[in-house]
Amino acid sequence: MGSFLPNSEQEQLQMLNEIGFNSFEELFGHIPEQVLLKNLNLAEGMSELQAMDHMEELADKNVKFRHIFRGAGAYNHYIPAIVGSVVNKEQFVTAYTPYQAEISQGILQSIFEYQTMICELTGMDTSNASVYDGSTAAAEAVAMCQERKRNVAFISETSNPETIKVIKTYCYGNGIDVVMVPEKDGLTDAEALKEAMGASSACFYVQQPNFYGNIEDCDALGEIAHAAGAKFIMGCNPMSLAVLKTPAEYGADVAVGDGQPLGLGLAFGGPYLGFMAATDKMVRRLPGRIVGETVDRDDKRAYVLTLQAREQHIRREKASSNICSNQALCALTVGVYLSAMGEQGLTQAAELCVSKAHYLQGVLAEAGLQPKYNHPFFHEFVTVSDVNSKVILEALEKKGILGGYPLNDKEILWCATEKNTKAEMDQVAAIVKEVCG
Repeated sequence: MGSFLPNSEQEQLQMLNEIGFNSFEELFGHIPEQVLLKNLNLAEGMSELQAMDHMEELADKNVKFRHIFRGAGAYNHYIPAIVGSVVNKEQFVTAYTPYQAEISQGILQSIFEYQTMICELTGMDTSNASVYDGSTAAAEAVAMCQERKRNVAFISETSNPETIKVIKTYCYGNGIDVVMVPEKDGLTDAEALKEAMGASSACFYVQQPNFYGNIEDCDALGEIAHAAGAKFIMGCNPMSLAVLKTPAEYGADVAVGDGQPLGLGLAFGGPYLGFMAATDKMVRRLPGRIVGETVDRDDKRAYVLTLQAREQHIRREKASSNICSNQALCALTVGVYLSAMGEQGLTQAAELCVSKAHYLQGVLAEAGLQPKYNHPFFHEFVTVSDVNSKVILEALEKKGILGGYPLNDKEILWCATEKNTKAEMDQVAAIVKEVCG
């Protein structure tokens, strides 16, 4: 069995000597003694057969749920088989960001097509080639809106808590003040937003649907933001855009979100991708990579990286963003998924999400879990019960079911997608009814 080591100790020493060093300790001699890790205490190496057995043993410790009713930012959607068969080709899996346009036309075209689809989905004018995830996209969008005299970002409390944390981290580094807009009955308090915004307001961020699954009145919220001279940022569930108004129709300046629902598996939390789209007026502030279409010297269609600020690479302390990469493979996955589903397929999947979530809410109410809010929702909703949330979820886990996300001891955030069947939902309701007595 091979050892997987790329070179021998003799070869390593030869390379060290070539660059003027006699040992690895000498190579890293400039690093302070107190931060050096002296001993990793690594176990004995394994053969390939032993390593595979060990990995399978570790994997057996994972709990794999047959039925999933949890969302809260990552969603269990159906992924057509063609998506994996295309994106797992070696040419795509091994490719990194396309620096040399003359040899990367295929990758560049795939990213350009992805950008085009994101624009069609959001209704916005332009899109970048993606960032790391939805929370990063939201934080980058806030940084886009900072101006010399406008340095306060308003964030709705109904947004995903993890996204809020990332935004606050970015704003701390960028010197942007963050003001949280309170939640009122599961929605953003529009009156509180109107009273708080002023001449120093840079932007307002809201999630649609929000973290509780409720549909926000983004027409009114966008008007309040613009009346204060601030930019309006919408965080979107991309699957919902097949049936809801687009960010462009709401008057958003920037639309962001996580592309995970569009062909990316749950995968223990990643890798995902953050999509970003904006109006033409904001295009030069978009971070990361943007692929543009042009013509070569023979007047044939060609693709190139374009409109990227040099500061993102070489004067990073002066840049509004330090992202200089993109999630190319994940973007390709989203592009293939959207191509395979088409407008009709995506709309059907979204409509199934809506209808099944409403059915689930109904049978859970009959079982003893009452809806907390009475607002329109997409495919997530919150229930309230006198029975401890942990007891309910543990009862479901025993039957191989991952229940909703516990918000506290009494409230659970549930989610249904097109993959959940009526039989599964009836089973969940039956278990809940038994637990609730």
